[in-house]
Amino acid sequence: MKRKASAEWQKGLKDGKGTISTESGVLENTQYSFSTRFEEGKGTNPEELIAAAHAGCFSMALSGQLGSAGLTADSIRTTATVKLEKLESGFAVTEVHLEVSAAVPDATEEQFRTAADNAKTGCPISKLFNTNITMNATLQTASVTTA
Repeated sequence: MKRKASAEWQKGLKDGKGTISTESGVLENTQYSFSTRFEEGKGTNPEELIAAAHAGCFSMALSGQLGSAGLTADSIRTTATVKLEKLESGFAVTEVHLEVSAAVPDATEEQFRTAADNAKTGCPISKLFNTNITMNATLQTASVTTA
């Protein structure tokens, strides 16, 4: 399986601008620039796209791990935060933090933790990074209302 995306950049680093497109058409000439990456400009940036890819990949991997344990999640919500820092060697992604909340009927905390840890290390996007990946994973419990 191969997936493609493309980027085009015009002009200088700070005064230039670019677009990102994906083969699927989900992103089509989506704007990005210095301000969308390092400031608060409107558009996307590579780190945001990496965070989206990691959150999506992890959520699917967790679903698969839960399925292997005979469990099915009602929902899995993952937010990935990518940290970009300027180091002596230049800019680098130094950390990714996953914030995970899942509703999994009949799961024990131990089953959930094992599945989440396996998904964190086994997700293909996690394997791509040469950085520290941390995670907070919360198993939601059903609230019971009595009359």
